[in-house]
Amino acid sequence: MPATRDASAYRIYIEARKIWRSKLEWELTLEETTRILTDVRTAASLGDWGARALLAHFYLEGLGPLKSNKVLEPDPYKAVEIVRIAATAMQPWALYDLGVAYEHGYGGANYDPDLAWAYYLKAAQLGSPEAQMALAQAYSAIRRLGEEQIMQQCAYQQGHGGAALELAMTARINNRFEDAITIYQQGVKFGNSDCAAALWFLFEAGHWSNDTEEEIRSLKSLGIFLDHERSKRYKAISERLKINPDLKLSRLDQVLPLPPAKLPQWSGVEDAFTPESNDPPTY
Repeated sequence: MPATRDASAYRIYIEARKIWRSKLEWELTLEETTRILTDVRTAASLGDWGARALLAHFYLEGLGPLKSNKVLEPDPYKAVEIVRIAATAMQPWALYDLGVAYEHGYGGANYDPDLAWAYYLKAAQLGSPEAQMALAQAYSAIRRLGEEQIMQQCAYQQGHGGAALELAMTARINNRFEDAITIYQQGVKFGNSDCAAALWFLFEAGHWSNDTEEEIRSLKSLGIFLDHERSKRYKAISERLKINPDLKLSRLDQVLPLPPAKLPQWSGVEDAFTPESNDPPTY
């Protein structure tokens, strides 16, 4: 993203985004979807690239899944038009999105897998964690597991929740349970609902459902036992993150530390969230 940002346009975008992330999309009212679209368009017209990225997303997916709150039908051509302008400016999110368009062939981007992967590679080099994860999947498919993990680590170091989930699952498969639990915890901090769910299920029974007796003993040696309170807290966080994955849980270790630390009191999931997070993901 550009180094400088117009404060007024950014604020319009952020306030609209907060409304969009306040509920599941089908729960939004017509008044809310109308305001979201109007304000995102306004911020985009004022030059905010976060707003332009979100507007491109709305053009691709539509806004308002019900007749009662629909304000925008999908228009992939308009989505790709916005993405192309940002890609010309070498913004990593747009290079990645343009790669997706060429991989699937929509919005005037004719199906061209080679061009798609060229865009993914450039986006990954410029720091797009989504592109890095796309490359990781490609390396996995041809069993180049070292390169797969390098790409996952690149995305993980940027706070990508999906990368945390993949790395934690790999650690679990390889019986590196302490690493897996630590990485899941980081994934929760990044706003990943599935990482929170993995810890919810872990503490619900004191082990994961498919663990062997030997694996259960290994978990116990790390201080992992059935813990209803921890399970309840991770469940509440997972459900909240399903609605708003923008949330960053910088205080998670203070209100929900991993064993053997004791649980402090908390008044609800808000205790774990950063009151004002930094810039949210592109869309």
